[in-house]
Amino acid sequence: MALVPIRLPPGIYRAGTAYQSKGRWHDGNLVRFIAGTIQPVGGWRSKAALPSDPGKARAILTWTANNSTAWTAIGTHARLFAMTRGGTVSDITPDGFTAGRADAQAAGGYGGGAYGEDEYGVPRPDTSQVQEASMWSLDSWGEKLIGVMAQDGIIYEWALDPDEPAAAVENAPSAAALLVTQEGILMALAAELNPRRVKWSDQRDNTVWTPDATNQAGDFDLQTNGRLLQGLKVRGGNILLTDLGAWLASYTGDELVYRFDKLADGCGAVSRGAAIAIDAQAVWMGANNFWLYNGFVAPLPCEVWDHVFADINRQQLSKVTCELSAAFGEVTWRYPSGGSLEIDRFVTWSFRENHWTIGSMARLCGIDAGVMQYPLRVDAAGAVHEHEVGYAYDGVMPFLEGGPLELGNGDSIAYAQALLPDDRTLGEVSASFRIKFEPDGEETSFGPYTLARRTDLRFGGRQIKIRFDGVANAPWRIGEPRLELVTGGLR
Repeated sequence: MALVPIRLPPGIYRAGTAYQSKGRWHDGNLVRFIAGTIQPVGGWRSKAALPSDPGKARAILTWTANNSTAWTAIGTHARLFAMTRGGTVSDITPDGFTAGRADAQAAGGYGGGAYGEDEYGVPRPDTSQVQEASMWSLDSWGEKLIGVMAQDGIIYEWALDPDEPAAAVENAPSAAALLVTQEGILMALAAELNPRRVKWSDQRDNTVWTPDATNQAGDFDLQTNGRLLQGLKVRGGNILLTDLGAWLASYTGDELVYRFDKLADGCGAVSRGAAIAIDAQAVWMGANNFWLYNGFVAPLPCEVWDHVFADINRQQLSKVTCELSAAFGEVTWRYPSGGSLEIDRFVTWSFRENHWTIGSMARLCGIDAGVMQYPLRVDAAGAVHEHEVGYAYDGVMPFLEGGPLELGNGDSIAYAQALLPDDRTLGEVSASFRIKFEPDGEETSFGPYTLARRTDLRFGGRQIKIRFDGVANAPWRIGEPRLELVTGGLR
């Protein structure tokens, strides 16, 4: 008889078959690993609701005005909203704004594009394989909000008056995305209908765009076959991502103002919201991989690669959004699974501990706490939720399931006699087990068991899987439980 600790490495492993995940955690939802313990993520509660028929939210930004008022901007495919700290929502959609697409569409030929977009009987231009779902690019210009949507192309600014809509920035070029650099310069990405053009304003004056000897305005066409999607501020420069690669824009302050260096090809972003900066680093989702910039660009190894990229709706990749959780050292991507038109899953990378978790959640976009007390996330109906508050999950409960556990080379039969939990508070988590005698054999389930200090068990097999389910809306913790096992032959 032996006490065998369930000492599995943190993170979930889904790169291959279920048997290949032996000795690892294989599945889960709404859990995280911190400093050797397993715990549920925080729950959520309603914060506000966007007005009726708001469109699909694809971008969110929080910032603080000069008088310390906190603001949140939420951009949907159809409108633009501003929200106060207390949850009061104002529609600040610019007059004449051209609404975008809620969903990505197959492009080219007859039937492409929105109804009425072109003349009847004229085939749509075959500009890309898929016409992307529409996403705002948002930033702050001083205390003001600034933003653009590619399908509309006009750069707008909002001066914090809830009764006044955002208005076009005087003299600004058309753009598909934007970035306010660390030097206080506004960059228009894919400017003037050129998907490779970067055009920028004078320093601290976003109405001056014509270069001369008295200002720092300018432009540059990247030597790339890709199209600019997103810009990010990182310590030491500005990362510009196309759908094919990555560039670094470095401020020089001389007559050229910026220097543009290609970082890598073949590492393009999947959407206008797929990347995020972490101090001097940047990380993003590509079409078939995750990428990390840390002075140079390299693939980010992902132990749930199979789970994500083998079951993702590739036509709707332009909906992918990304958010940071500084408190927990996490980056989370939200994406639509293969059978879903809308975002229904997430994958999280712990950049402090370098492991991955997965889960299901119908949130389209989100932003970290900081300006607001809690992280904010928006669902498909336009409801704004505060997250990481309490432990209520709208009826869904966190769980974590391990891959197969074996003794030796897997040729011994282990008979479980008891489970000795290592929980902070007994009764907040249940345990269940599934056993097999061979990887493709029949599976038998036992439990769930309400855990006591010693929980008696009576089953055996060559492979044992354990699953923990939260049964209380509480901040439970799991450390290193142990199984009391004996070995033997078939009875």
